[in-house]
Amino acid sequence: MKTKAMTLIGLVTALLCIAGPIAVTIPLSPVPISLATLAICFAVYVLGMKNGTISCLLYLLMGMIGLPIFSGFSGGIGKLLGPTGGYLIGYIALAAISGFFIEKWQTNRFMHGIGMVLGTVICYMLGSIWLMQQAKVTFYTSITMGVLPFLPGDVLKLIVAVTLGPVLRKHLLKAGLVLFPKNMNK
Repeated sequence: MKTKAMTLIGLVTALLCIAGPIAVTIPLSPVPISLATLAICFAVYVLGMKNGTISCLLYLLMGMIGLPIFSGFSGGIGKLLGPTGGYLIGYIALAAISGFFIEKWQTNRFMHGIGMVLGTVICYMLGSIWLMQQAKVTFYTSITMGVLPFLPGDVLKLIVAVTLGPVLRKHLLKAGLVLFPKNMNK
């Protein structure tokens, strides 16, 4: 891996580490509202599918070893094994699927949005199944606790990502700080 790629992956991972702990707890759910999903969507605009997913994996590994970078400034393997662990693992799917759609349809924001929605749905599914097992609740209850309260905010985050992601990418492309094919936004 080239030095530039490693540096950019490290910088984006650092941004994930800053956004991840910023969270709001809600009374109906053990799952907090976090800015991590928005940061992941921006990450794949800058890094592409492969390197954006690597950045996400690094974020998860750093949190798993105990750095307080998960929601509420928490960390450790217990966080991944707890009720929110499935959502955290779902971040990998969000990065990979969103990144694939952004790379495949580089100038089509509608398709970027479709990729982010699909990635979010997979994240929700992994999280809900894990929450169901951890909290010993029905699938319906896990959806009620871990998906429904988050839909409005996640829709807003996806709109922000699809609106501002290409703009961010365009400016970073001019600065030579983008890692995947450069024909986007020409």
